[in-house]
Parts: sequence; structure tokens; C-alpha cells
Amino acid sequence: MEISTIIGLVLGLVSLVLGMFLKGAPLINLVNNPAAYVIIFVGTAGTIFMAFPMSEVKKIPKLFGILFKKQQLIDRVSLIGTFMDWASTTRREGLLALESKVEEIDDQFLRSGMRMIIDGNDQEFVSDVLMEDIHATEERHRGGALIFAQAGMYAPTLGVLGAVVGLIAALADLSDMEKLSHAIAAAFIATLLGIFSGYVLWHPMSNKLKRMSKKEMEIKLMMVEGLLSIQSGVSTIAINQKLSVFLTPSERKQLEEKEGSSGEKG
Repeated sequence: MEISTIIGLVLGLVSLVLGMFLKGAPLINLVNNPAAYVIIFVGTAGTIFMAFPMSEVKKIPKLFGILFKKQQLIDRVSLIGTFMDWASTTRREGLLALESKVEEIDDQFLRSGMRMIIDGNDQEFVSDVLMEDIHATEERHRGGALIFAQAGMYAPTLGVLGAVVGLIAALADLSDMEKLSHAIAAAFIATLLGIFSGYVLWHPMSNKLKRMSKKEMEIKLMMVEGLLSIQSGVSTIAINQKLSVFLTPSERKQLEEKEGSSGEKG
């Protein structure tokens, strides 16, 4: 479970309800206003269907799953250690010695790259294929994030539409001023929901998908560098230095401690 998504959702809802309560706005209007929810949420869904082909709209449930499920990524420090082991094996026994390790690799991208270098493909071919894979994956991820970004753009505007519809209904009968005041207040609930859903839900969700994609692509690029380095026959020290640039300062410290611990055991 991605706890930050849950925390953000809860804090957003609390801020809305608590803010209305502190301002003295009647909370009943937030609940007893089905028309506002229809205009904002059904209307936003309609704009998404209009803006994207069905093949992309079908992915929305999966995208929600990604947002609420903790991202499972290979640990970068451990990945460097794995590449160093493979480099050591390659320098001693040759690339074919890694063939027995291919099926042990869980990551499909890394397994595919390993098979290509073991099969004897030249570096340019391996690099081109892996980079094209990365670009294609990035494009798919960008499309998913764009759905939420577009929803975030449309929802506030639909909020204005909802307020206009509410005002038309409110001003249709001016005989009862008390009833009119309540109707006008209820009319702006649609605007509130539009702004809230756009800037507290959809735009942040789009941003989170982009950040998740960026982290995944960084690891894939790290894998490409590692595979090409092994194919070139570089030393374990060179691979360490080359892949360490992908680490954060805390991860570099963790790698140094791990190497120090290994040295002491040796």
C-alpha cells in the first residue's frame, strides 16, 4: 500500500470538511447535493472519454491500482552488487558463464538485456533495443499521467458550469428569499467540488505517476549501463564507479558500508 496516497487523500478531505466547518458553511450542502456530484464527476468522466481512445481509458482502473500500491523497484545498491558479481564472473570465465544466471533474474527488462549480450549481439544493437524499450515504456506512462492531468484541467471548469446551472435553478423562483439564499449557496458546491477534485485529486495523481515512472526509468537506464559495461569486459571497480552516479548520497554511503563489510569478511 502506498501510504503517501492515503495520507494525501485523507488530509485533503479533512481540510475541506474542517475548513467548511470553521467558516460556518453548512456541511449538509456538501452531502445533499447530488446534482453537483453528477456534473463534476460524471462530466469529468465524459471529457476523458472524449479526449482519449478507449484503449487508454480502459487502463484507468490499473492506474488507480498503481497509485495506491507501493511501487516495487529493485534496490539500486543491491543491483550494483549484482553487476559487480557478474563482471567478476565474466572476466574469469567469459560471458557464456552468465547463461545459467539468466533464468534467476526476476526483472523482464534485465533478463532480456542479459540474453542479448550472451547471444553475442554487438553493443550498438543491444543499446538501441533497450533504449527503444525504455522510450516506449515512458510513452505509455506519459499517456497514463496525461489522463489525470486532463481531468484536473477539466474539473474546475465543470465546477463553473455546475454553479451556473445551480444559479439558473435558484433564480427561477425569487418569491422566497430564504430559499433563494440556500439555493445559491448550494449552487457553488459544484465549483468547490470541481476545484477540489482538480487540484487535490487529479493533478497530484498525475504528478505521482510521473514521479513513479521517472524512478523506474532511472533503474532501467542503470541496467543498460551495467549490461553494456559487462559486455565490454570492464572491471568490477569501473562498474562500481559508473553505476554509483545513479545513487543518492545515502545510497552511496550504504554501498561503501556494504563494501567495507565485505572487505572485512574477506
